Amino acid sequence: MSSAMMAAPGAQTPVGRQRKRPGVLPGFGISMGFTVFYLSLLVLVPLAMLPLKSASLGWDGFWRVVSAPQAVYSYQLTFGTALIAALVNLVFGMLVAWVLVRYQFPGKKVVDAMVDLPFALPTAVAGIALTALYAKNGWLGGPLNDWLGVKVAFTPLGIIVAMTFIGLPFVVRTVQPVLEDIEREIEEAAASLGADRWETLRRVLFPTITPALLTGFAMAFARAIGEYGSVVFIAGNRPMMTQITPLLIMSKLEQFDYVGAAAIATVMLAISFVMLLLINLLQGWQARRGRRFA
Repeated sequence: MSSAMMAAPGAQTPVGRQRKRPGVLPGFGISMGFTVFYLSLLVLVPLAMLPLKSASLGWDGFWRVVSAPQAVYSYQLTFGTALIAALVNLVFGMLVAWVLVRYQFPGKKVVDAMVDLPFALPTAVAGIALTALYAKNGWLGGPLNDWLGVKVAFTPLGIIVAMTFIGLPFVVRTVQPVLEDIEREIEEAAASLGADRWETLRRVLFPTITPALLTGFAMAFARAIGEYGSVVFIAGNRPMMTQITPLLIMSKLEQFDYVGAAAIATVMLAISFVMLLLINLLQGWQARRGRRFA
């Protein structure tokens, strides 16, 4: 009788002869391969063409294109207006989320649904609507220009308005679930220990919602950097005045300068990867913080 047949019933077979246990998900290998192929075909390969296309310029030519005065001004305008819009959304997005979570009022569901309007509305439609609203003869642009001397449309202020419009839902929808999970007993306990409303807000609520606020801010900032449809109409696309980087890329494409457009797009692609990495790190920090206080 062989040694394998004479082995005790409870004895373990050698490690090399153990059969590999099936995974939890059936067909994981095939699914993973299809996922990688699909992702490469639709995302990775098209994005890889940007640095490959711009590589034909050489390093000197690439640097000359991406550091041209018009390009540098578009970077400054894009990131400056996106930062301001994200900061505005950070404050007012938190206020909107607070009102939706803590207060009951007529039409609350309508207001809650309207927060997602920038997600559902085509960006070009939003741009046309904002331009018509804030133009000199618009409902809001006329009074602002006549009474306060503030011109919104076709100025950097108009770009901020458009970026704020499309970025608000990111902050609201990121902070709102965190506020809903905060139990009222925590605030009552802080009040019973002698803390006033400001101390409760500063020492209890803010530390809890800070990761969500930072995540919403980063997402709104990243979304504003790549915005095109809602900005193209209200900005006016004037070089060295209201031309953000996506508009500059489109201008180069219209001039058949595909290599130059690819070079500037490569810079924006690198910055977008950094922003996505930052967002993932913030989300991971938020998840670890949630598990710690759970």
